[in-house]
Amino acid sequence: MEKFSERLRELRKERGLKQKEMAEICGLKIRSYQQYEYAENYPTVPGLVFLADYFGVSLDYLMGRKDERT
Repeated sequence: MEKFSERLRELRKERGLKQKEMAEICGLKIRSYQQYEYAENYPTVPGLVFLADYFGVSLDYLMGRKDERT
């Protein structure tokens, strides 16, 4: 699931957000969010849906199953 971490980091940077800002958007502590980007932990299903909706991409793209964003 390293693709997830890479894509999450890429999407965040495209929006010009820092990890701390992204953690606040997700309602997480910064360390919890960092664990997503460092492939140490993963969001729950509702968390994945939130991230996909927030960035306007499909879950398949976010999880690295497809290369098309929608």
